[in-house]
Amino acid sequence: MKKMKLKNVLKGSFVMVMAALVFGFVTSCSNDDDDDIPGTNKTHKVVFKAEASAGSSIEIAVYGIDGNPTTATSLSGTTWSSPEITTEAGAMSANVAVNAIGANASSTLKVQIWVDGELKKEGTSSGQYLSASASHTF
Repeated sequence: MKKMKLKNVLKGSFVMVMAALVFGFVTSCSNDDDDDIPGTNKTHKVVFKAEASAGSSIEIAVYGIDGNPTTATSLSGTTWSSPEITTEAGAMSANVAVNAIGANASSTLKVQIWVDGELKKEGTSSGQYLSASASHTF
């Protein structure tokens, strides 16, 4: 019963984080005109990663480019990595949110966004119930 309740809390907080990321992207890009910005018509290779402290378990990850999320469920273990994604030319942002259950109150979770082989953004969380997110604008 306790584990079921925990999963519901994690899913609820996860949905809230993703909604905030998508809302932020939509409102920040609604009036963009990229015709005069150099480099906006480039593609990028993006990989999302997560690492939890020993004894923790990554459970779910939502990641995507420009508000097109992919959800990875039924995960386990302390590390996770998405497949490499090649963005469309002119893509605006990359977002990731990951939930995990820590081994104890001092557990940690780190998420990263790698673009063209370089670490661009990192987000962290600590505690027993872990939810970390990161967002990168190209």
